[in-house]
Amino acid sequence: MYSMAKRLLVGPPLATAEEHHTRLGRPTALAVFASDAVSSTAYATEEILLVLMPVAGLAALDFLVPISIVVAVLLTIVVFSYRQTIYAYPSGGGSYVVSRENLGVNASLIAGASLLVDYILTVAVSVSAGIAAITSAFPVLRDQRVWLCLIAIGVMMLVNLRGAKESGRLFAPPVYTYIVSLIILVGYGLYRVFLGGLEPMPLDEELLREIASNVDDGVAIFGAVSMLLVMRAFSSGAVALTGVEAISNGVPAFKKPESRNAATTLVAMAVILGGAFMGLSVLASHLEPVVSEEETLLSTMARYVYGGETPLYFVLQFATFAILILAANTAFADFPRVSSIIAGDGFMPRQLANRGDRLVFSNGIAVLAVVAGLLIVVFGGETSALIPLYAVGVFTGFTLSQAGMVRHHSAVREQGWRRSQVVNAVGAASTAVVLAVVVVSKFTKGAWIPAALIPLIVVGFKVIHRHYVRVARALETPADYQRPHRRHTVVVLVGGVNRSALEALAYAESLRPDRLIAATVVTSDEEHERALDDWERHGLTTELRLLHSPYRDLTSPVLSFIDEIDEEWPDDVITVIVPEFVLEHWWEAALHNQSALMLKARLRSRPNTVITAVPFHVSRPDGKT
Repeated sequence: MYSMAKRLLVGPPLATAEEHHTRLGRPTALAVFASDAVSSTAYATEEILLVLMPVAGLAALDFLVPISIVVAVLLTIVVFSYRQTIYAYPSGGGSYVVSRENLGVNASLIAGASLLVDYILTVAVSVSAGIAAITSAFPVLRDQRVWLCLIAIGVMMLVNLRGAKESGRLFAPPVYTYIVSLIILVGYGLYRVFLGGLEPMPLDEELLREIASNVDDGVAIFGAVSMLLVMRAFSSGAVALTGVEAISNGVPAFKKPESRNAATTLVAMAVILGGAFMGLSVLASHLEPVVSEEETLLSTMARYVYGGETPLYFVLQFATFAILILAANTAFADFPRVSSIIAGDGFMPRQLANRGDRLVFSNGIAVLAVVAGLLIVVFGGETSALIPLYAVGVFTGFTLSQAGMVRHHSAVREQGWRRSQVVNAVGAASTAVVLAVVVVSKFTKGAWIPAALIPLIVVGFKVIHRHYVRVARALETPADYQRPHRRHTVVVLVGGVNRSALEALAYAESLRPDRLIAATVVTSDEEHERALDDWERHGLTTELRLLHSPYRDLTSPVLSFIDEIDEEWPDDVITVIVPEFVLEHWWEAALHNQSALMLKARLRSRPNTVITAVPFHVSRPDGKT
């Protein structure tokens, strides 16, 4: 039943040799890896105004284009830097691998933790923003946004478990629909502003007074815009850069030549992202909308530019919803890949390094979905509540990656390395400044959470690594190691003389142990006599030990008995054989007390003890098993 459901939802398994068939071409890769970055155009401009407008009112629009230009310049620097990373490290891994190779283990762990936090927040922010786009068009759904977010995450998880190529083919049409819809909105809107005489939107004074009532006194000075407020607005707009690193993390997913295809896709993504972000900021500065948490800025401007809820408006809203949901696909593509690399280095559970039967890192996909879902529940699916948590991990990764590339160029000294080193040095300095701005300006608004969480994750990485190192050392075998000669004592636990117990005794005898003992737990004198009579009546010659348990406890007498044997023969390996019967239907197990399961669980942690289960398949009335 489970297997059938899995095959239906996930698809048939793929052989390792089929891995090259799952690789992505540039159009599909753009949909998979760039959807996160491109989708930020749906909320980056709005986040700038949500910070400024409560204090400055419509004067906030005077700061919008200058801040957007700074963000666009920063985007250009980061893209040029990551383009070099793609060619230098075609195996993927982005800032984690660059930091590991050039800055050392600690820096790489910080970069890895930042990436993982970034991807978890990508899913939470993108999905919550996508649901906000739908609830803007259909307000009746606003109270159900958390459930809608969780359903969206579940669907994304299932689709990605089917494989990157299948998810890319499925998600490419919505991504390109959004890009075209956005180009139409910006192009048509700017045409109407500059050539069609489109006036600014009517001022909603009541809404403006409402948002002004939420002014933070710590960033307002007599209604003026303080430097801290501008910094906070800039750090909100800088979320437009989230997802830029995704392509460098996933280079192995591209068709050959991997680096060239990845670099071309990165540039295409940057052109779309930068052009759309600047276009929306210029359009907003002319339309003068009042931002609200009840309706997205994109929805407000589209409704005004198109003259109401036209077909183009609804296409844009559904496309916005789709790409914001699908922006999470970037994280579903990269989080499992990055975590598999970190796990391969021994800093995360080894299960994350294993590919599933669809050649994807299934465990990483499931972990991402669960953690992002918890974030959605904790923050109520509110995009603005999640945004302050977002940029810290992003710019930490940016800074470490580019600082690592500076050292890489010094070590390799490839052709044109000095020019490339300057680009990376400028990028590292710029993103470090932005990181400081984000942490300082938004520390009390939630930025302290990732700032504290990333070091804790690094500590967790080190604890896991110490465990693996300790286990590896314990398993080391010196060249002169001699296997010890051990005697063998076998204990068969029987609940009575029945076919299951007799099968277990026969198996125990086949092991040819040095000592063979049968043991059964009795709770009264009557049970004691009955057990001896049954043993005699069946002519069994194996030594039988009766373990008395006046309080009807099953496991404690058995453990005490094993301890006694261990003290009597300390050099023996003790094998405990537990008979158990296998039922035809899974639900039938609820009708039995599962004593064998409890015994095995308690015995497994005991040293110098081997636990063996001997299954007996219960026959159906027709005699078949």
